[in-house]
Amino acid sequence: MVKTLLLLALASVGPVLAVAQITTFQHVVIIFQENRTPDNLFQGLCGSNGSLCPTPYDLQNFGIDNKGQKIPLMEVPLSTHYDPNHTHLGFVKMCDLNTTTNQCNMDGLSSAYCSRNDCSFQYVDPADVAPYITMAQQYGWANFMFQTNQGPSPPAHQFIFSGTSALSAGDDSGAVFVAEHASGLGCLAPLNTIVEMIDPQTAPNEYSLINNPLGQTCLNHDTVATLLDNHTPPLSWKYYTPGGPKKWTDIWTAPIWIQQICQPNSSFTECTGAEWTNNVDLQPKHVLTDIGACNLPNVTWVIPSGQNSDHPGPYGNVGGPSWVSSIVNKIGLSPCKDTVNGQQVSYWQDTAIIITWDDWGGFYDHEPPTLLSAPQQGQGDYQYGFRVPLVVVSAYTPPGYINNLRLDFGSIIRFVENNFGIAEGALNFADQRATNDLTGFFNFSQPPRTFTRIPAPIGEDFFLKDESPMEPPDTD
Repeated sequence: MVKTLLLLALASVGPVLAVAQITTFQHVVIIFQENRTPDNLFQGLCGSNGSLCPTPYDLQNFGIDNKGQKIPLMEVPLSTHYDPNHTHLGFVKMCDLNTTTNQCNMDGLSSAYCSRNDCSFQYVDPADVAPYITMAQQYGWANFMFQTNQGPSPPAHQFIFSGTSALSAGDDSGAVFVAEHASGLGCLAPLNTIVEMIDPQTAPNEYSLINNPLGQTCLNHDTVATLLDNHTPPLSWKYYTPGGPKKWTDIWTAPIWIQQICQPNSSFTECTGAEWTNNVDLQPKHVLTDIGACNLPNVTWVIPSGQNSDHPGPYGNVGGPSWVSSIVNKIGLSPCKDTVNGQQVSYWQDTAIIITWDDWGGFYDHEPPTLLSAPQQGQGDYQYGFRVPLVVVSAYTPPGYINNLRLDFGSIIRFVENNFGIAEGALNFADQRATNDLTGFFNFSQPPRTFTRIPAPIGEDFFLKDESPMEPPDTD
């Protein structure tokens, strides 16, 4: 009888004593969407009566205009055509910097914008982004994730991939950055292409870099890929991005800007580097194919096509939440396994999925960023930008976890470094300036959670079979 009771007692504490099968991930998948803020895209987290905001979810359903008036955010569909200004100069206007405190007042916009096609005071109908809401509620959400740079997609994607949009490490140290939408193709930019730059001498204004001779707009510095390549043993990576007419491929395809990866030919018309050929895939849907074939790299960046981007505009984009869900579901339900410490571990159990947005898109958000320096004194002239959403999904993320640390793209790089045994800050750019990583989203002392499919209007088969011409993720 005593033995039976002892066995029953041990059985009752079994789940408490169970531990995770891993201590680090074999795979990190970084999914980037386009041009949204938490206040704009995630009002659904507040609940039907708004009782969950601003605590525990730091969201606000109104903005403040340049007259100090409280402006209720207007509900619009995800497919809205409103496309507010989100250039660096758009940041400066929205920020309305208090030069005494060096803090954004967040009241620089006129409410009159909402009478034109660039309304910033709006939020997306929660029903249109239900998969995003589900993932944030069931896994991890960040209240204070900020875009690293104060500008649009082209430099944002450089910070995402390499921690800087500077031409060189020396320029990064001197706070000299590509600041705006560039009309060229990075290393393949045509002769006399103009790229707008910013430095402490010109800030908040910009100056023009002319691509003459050819190759002036190539960036020559290390990237996260460099860290992975130099790891012992080398770690695999892939960058999935929509390929299309050369007039827009550059904006979201960060590796095309990197000299060491692109290795342009003598006429600067083609990338010829082995890493470009082997690691840059111009069909985003191939990420689903590669997961299905058990060929998921150690680190993956996924950029959407225009149809599956969350950028507002001419395409009536609504595919983004389903697109992201299809990747999460593919990993969560995958039969593929890795061998970890002699054990067979599923993709779901050893993959961290990081979902965030490349820039704020010009939409209102109430949380001011922390600027890294006073005006014309260094990095603060271009860092940090406004808030963007961040959702983290894994088998070790507690349900409904909310992270309240101040994060940015550099925090993602720090997490990749930490996960693969690389010293945090090793890249020396945004990762060195970041103060936090993402390790708080993961509790490896708990057993891996069982995956439940994320409901979405469109499934994986649609994306795999879609042969329609890809549109750019956005036009700015």
